[in-house]
Amino acid sequence: MPTTRRRPAIFRPVRPAQLIALAFAVVLAIGTALLSLPIAVHGRSATFIEALFTATSALCVTGHIIVDTPNFWSPFGQVVILVLIQIGGFGVMSLATLLGLLVARRLGLRTRLTAVSETHTVAVGDVRRVLKGVALITLTTQGIVALILAGRWMIGYDKGLGEALWLGVFHAVSSFNNAGFALFSDNLMGFVADPWICLPICAAIILGGLGFPVIMELRKRIRIPRSWTLNTVTVIVGSLVLLIVGSVVLTILEWSNPATLGALDPPGRLLAGFTSAVMPRTAGFNSIDISQMHPASWVVTDILMFIGGGPAGTAGGLKITTFAVLFFIIVAELRGDVAVNMFGKRLPRSTHREALTVALLSVALVVASTLAIMLMTGLDLDRVLFEVISAFATVGLSTGITASLPPAAQGILIALMFIGRLGPVALGSALALSTQKRQYELPKERPIIG
Repeated sequence: MPTTRRRPAIFRPVRPAQLIALAFAVVLAIGTALLSLPIAVHGRSATFIEALFTATSALCVTGHIIVDTPNFWSPFGQVVILVLIQIGGFGVMSLATLLGLLVARRLGLRTRLTAVSETHTVAVGDVRRVLKGVALITLTTQGIVALILAGRWMIGYDKGLGEALWLGVFHAVSSFNNAGFALFSDNLMGFVADPWICLPICAAIILGGLGFPVIMELRKRIRIPRSWTLNTVTVIVGSLVLLIVGSVVLTILEWSNPATLGALDPPGRLLAGFTSAVMPRTAGFNSIDISQMHPASWVVTDILMFIGGGPAGTAGGLKITTFAVLFFIIVAELRGDVAVNMFGKRLPRSTHREALTVALLSVALVVASTLAIMLMTGLDLDRVLFEVISAFATVGLSTGITASLPPAAQGILIALMFIGRLGPVALGSALALSTQKRQYELPKERPIIG
């Protein structure tokens, strides 16, 4: 009887999630090499850790920095950062697939499967339509925001046409992709009370953070809420709740703090409070000094950062949908319901397991990283936890300790940014694609809970 030889691991087909991680790693290596060039900086060349950290932060649309972006990086270096942000926000494999589609006008099955894994498209046949829609939404939103910002910088701050356009394009791309990189040393603190700067950036952050599936559905059915999918309803409701609650709580906590909102007039405080609630949705811009915030505000910001934005978009974090599933699981258990219902729909048990797995692994990663950095540095828990969550959730907000961390601790943040950007995608794909039915069942027994 002929025997079938097992194919060596090197010749086995690469899974979509593995291919996405490999593609990000390749682009990251190229970005690091480009930022290491003398032409990428003003003065001395960037060290390896400076180039790697910045490239990772840009590609993973985080916004964490260890050098001053406008003064350290040259125009060439800033362009590299901008390109990495755009690639990271759109998705490496999605962008490659779109370029292949434009050139060859055909997509192979493996290419379609990879794009489905990265964009969370419902069906393989939707890939072409989804990618074109995503590209149109991205370019349109960024173009509108760039023009508004450029006009404001020309009219209100006497910037020349070329400089204003560059500032507008850079911050529009950075905001829509939830990156948080800014071309000002104090980020957006110089525009804390300027609604013509803060509000367009906030709008781009919110829109990008909804996720491409939600945006595309709203384009078609925005006037028919009853026809929205469960994903869209969850993201919209969750985003509104987090924005409202976050704005109110942070504004109240910081209202009398002279180092943050206290020095502003009431309209400026309200604008700064709203902006401070939008930014933890994985954006990373800051219009107030994060290091001077009340410790209670750090805790609230930690929660907002960890939850994050919508899935299959430019936002990071645990994701609103995952948090909502966990919330409704708790509600169902407290009420004694047999099934878990969410916004009029019943959730399958596989969704329960996926949400719990992602949440517990995320918590474990954050706790382990926080302990490691605390042991390395001796810093307080509140600041280290803030930096760790900010890196894992690809936010980029900082209490001001990132640049002073030892290289080993910065290496942990680099790994967190990479895992935070790819982890949910890779894990979700693995959970969805590796489902196998067992031919037997083990005996059932219930341990004591609580």
